[in-house]
Amino acid sequence: TASKEFSLDYFLYFCFQAPAYHLILEGILILWIIRLLFSKTYKLQERSDLTLKEKEELIEEWQPEPLVPPVPKDHPALNYNIVSGPPTHIITVNGKECINFASFNFLGLLNNEKVKSAAQASLKKYGVGTCGPRGFYGTFDVHLELEERLAKFMRTEEAIIYSYGFATIASAIPAYSKRGDIVFVDEAACFAIQKGLQASRSNIKLFKHNDMTDLERLLKEQETEDQKNPRKARVTRRFIVVEGLYMNTGDICPLPELIKLKYKYKVRIFLEESLSFGVLGEHGRGITEHFGINIDDIDLISANMENSLASIGGFCCGRSFIIDHQRLSGQGYCFSASLPPLLAAAAIEALNIMEDNPDIFQTLRAKCERIHKALQGISGLKVVGESFSPALHLHLEESCGSRENDVKLLKRVVDYCMNSGIALTQARYLEKEEKCLPPPSIRVVITVEQTEKELDKAASLLKEAAQSVLN
Repeated sequence: TASKEFSLDYFLYFCFQAPAYHLILEGILILWIIRLLFSKTYKLQERSDLTLKEKEELIEEWQPEPLVPPVPKDHPALNYNIVSGPPTHIITVNGKECINFASFNFLGLLNNEKVKSAAQASLKKYGVGTCGPRGFYGTFDVHLELEERLAKFMRTEEAIIYSYGFATIASAIPAYSKRGDIVFVDEAACFAIQKGLQASRSNIKLFKHNDMTDLERLLKEQETEDQKNPRKARVTRRFIVVEGLYMNTGDICPLPELIKLKYKYKVRIFLEESLSFGVLGEHGRGITEHFGINIDDIDLISANMENSLASIGGFCCGRSFIIDHQRLSGQGYCFSASLPPLLAAAAIEALNIMEDNPDIFQTLRAKCERIHKALQGISGLKVVGESFSPALHLHLEESCGSRENDVKLLKRVVDYCMNSGIALTQARYLEKEEKCLPPPSIRVVITVEQTEKELDKAASLLKEAAQSVLN
């Protein structure tokens, strides 16, 4: 009896010593168990079976929702312009020969004899494709040579190549930025960047296009939030993602100001240079060479090889430990078949031409500036983009009241030029998926192959088309 009293006293003693929330939680659990034990069970009401006739009637009445929304037959995506032959300086579209102001063949290497010979020699040696990703017998010696050459050209420690240009930055971003991380991104960022951000599931903060004041405002707000929760801040990575030359606007990013903000607020910079690689800088190394900025100040540089190099795929370059991480985490690298060797060989030869002919970049710049100046003052249209950008946009000065009508009006301008021997194109967007949908525009692409006479003809024809269609 004494031992029982001792045990009870001992139990009561420890109950009173326990924290109050323990006692409350245990009491709630005990009451919940008692309720489950003594609560009544209810049987679900049995549903009467339908007759065969009733089932057939229900099946006949049921109308499934369409898998995709209805698309009009005159939608631009369903009506292709068919190209016959290579899309070089002179392009044949729908059977009509035109001067090409639509393809991103900036340096005119797409039909270059040396590039084609290198591709043909590789085709005979390696065959057409690779039929395997880089980690599964898809790594060829020509891939390693191209990566080495790109790293040497960009003056970085290492480079990595992808077999698809769009997938390059779309794979690189989620390889580093994960759920809970913070990415500050320009609202004019291209769609490939947007898909990379979506795949990363990070916290996205958009700042106004090229507005460093707005970006610093967001950085200060985040700095204040980090001070409230320093433990979380220590494990949260922060990135700024920008383009060298913006695909959707033709504007250059203010990189020197971004570098200052990087070190002031301790963030990393990812730079997408698909439009500026092979265009800006004395040797075509891009925006870092253009501004004279040490490339080591940029954490990761990405670019595709589908513009200046006239090949396919893309590459990232930077420090070795950064690039090596992509070989394990870059989805486009790990799971896609590697770049066909003939395209890698073509890219190597294109790099050779860029290195042997540095004057080509000044030639391109002079032609960009010439047409940029010639396009000023077109009634009803305004030029958007830097004077040295090889891809300019022409926007309507005044909207017709709806995006659909604006697109149709610009298409009439494009068709007018096409009928007169100048091939242009409208900028296309997935309207329902764009974060910040750019206004409709006509894109004018400049290459080194276009003569001064052809540049003047294109500008004159655009003025004529605007006068005829818009006024």
